[in-house]
Amino acid sequence: MVDPYVLGSIICSVLSLLVLRYLLFARSIRRASLETVSQCVENITTAAGQCRSFNRDGDLDVIIVGAGVAGAALAHTLGKDGRRVLVIERDLSEPDRIVGELLQPGGYLKLIELGLEDCVDKIDAQQVFGYALFKDGKHTRLSYPLEKFHSDVAGRSFHNGRFIQRMREKAASLPNVQLEQGVVTSLLEEKGIIKGVRYKMKDSQELSACAPLTIVCDGCFSNLRRSLCDPKVDIPSSFVGLVLENCELPYANHGHVILGDPSPVLFYPISSTEVRCLVDVPGQKVPSISNGEMAKYLKTVIAPQVPPEIHDAFIAAVDKGNIRTMPNRSMPAAPHPTPGALLMGDAFNMRHPLTGGGMTVALSDIVVLRNLLRPLRDLNDAPSLCKYLESFYTLRKPVASTINTLAGALYKVFCASPDAARKEMRQACFDYLSLGGLFSDGPVSLLSGLNPRPLSLVLHFFAVAIYGVGRLLLPFPSPKRIWIGVRLIFGACGIILPIIKAEGVRQMFFPATLPAYYRTPPAR
Repeated sequence: MVDPYVLGSIICSVLSLLVLRYLLFARSIRRASLETVSQCVENITTAAGQCRSFNRDGDLDVIIVGAGVAGAALAHTLGKDGRRVLVIERDLSEPDRIVGELLQPGGYLKLIELGLEDCVDKIDAQQVFGYALFKDGKHTRLSYPLEKFHSDVAGRSFHNGRFIQRMREKAASLPNVQLEQGVVTSLLEEKGIIKGVRYKMKDSQELSACAPLTIVCDGCFSNLRRSLCDPKVDIPSSFVGLVLENCELPYANHGHVILGDPSPVLFYPISSTEVRCLVDVPGQKVPSISNGEMAKYLKTVIAPQVPPEIHDAFIAAVDKGNIRTMPNRSMPAAPHPTPGALLMGDAFNMRHPLTGGGMTVALSDIVVLRNLLRPLRDLNDAPSLCKYLESFYTLRKPVASTINTLAGALYKVFCASPDAARKEMRQACFDYLSLGGLFSDGPVSLLSGLNPRPLSLVLHFFAVAIYGVGRLLLPFPSPKRIWIGVRLIFGACGIILPIIKAEGVRQMFFPATLPAYYRTPPAR
């Protein structure tokens, strides 16, 4: 017969061993889970601690947040260079937007440079060869200076969503690029270095992904940029969008700008049967669509200013009722260089969309970044990489600041004003461009992204102002006209100088004086 005390001792010993084994097992599980979170490079980790492989060899090189124009083009560009890329996009269905529909010739050249020119094929994109400018019953045509380029080089206008889907398809065709639908909720940071992102899938499953470099391209509504830049977003106006069907513009294959009152109205083809109309409404409030105020505003205020060739189509589009609005945002680039992360696209820098320069800036930025990253095979030294990529912010400036400044300045000049000096500046701009030759080719080459030189922009802008003063003083000056001329010059300075200041005088005009201009790739 077994002694009860001995039996009790045996049972207690067995239970103690089981408890100890359980504690050791739990500790090992906890340690493995922590290691998975802190060293999340090869896998995506679920909230439950389970890991899902990407089914590819090796680690991720780059995570891209957003698959719009910038994100999709960047994913294809880096993937083509051999980078292993994960793209996380909120919604992979075809976007339906009223902006991002006009690509300037300079942007098309960048598209060619990135090997993406076929993305404007098979989407009924229309070639654009210049602009037609209308004011007070007069009009003038401004052609892009394309004589030195191949016949295929021109602007392109299209449905934004079709263009983006083509680029997404092209990026996803690369074996080392993966697109996933999910909402990025935060950046993963460790000791001041961005290690990756945390995001939520459509089924609410929370995942994490890590890579040496995270590039945020999540658009104008970005919720991640606050930790990577100093966002100073201005909303000077809104666009009201309509689609005119089966009508012919006065100038085929041209964008049309009506210098209306209170602000410009744009027309351009987006397919072989459709014309986009964008009515600029100054301020942050627009007439209500639901109660009919918007339709009344468009019919009574805007319609009388529309060219007669498309007046009936405009009224028909208003009556159809498919009216949409979009706030116009501008935001100068003010980055906080952060190891492991970079901002691009509208999340980083915005300008008024009047000149259609946003996609040109984004594609130009991608070319700059690609050329900087090409010498690097290892992106894991985050501090050194961050210091090296400071040159990105400097090298992008000539193109970006020229297009940004032109967009802001032209919008202010093109808006109607009761001020006599502003009226003269607006009329002088129209007449200056109507002169043709150098007087139109120079500004249009700036607008198109074919000659993005800040100094040329400033010279033409003040040439318009001086031209306006000359018109006032001839044939005989009067004290009133002299005073308006003085105010015109001061008004011109008040328009362009604050924009240049926001862009950065030294970065814009003298980038070669900045140390970042000469940064070399970090040692292997």
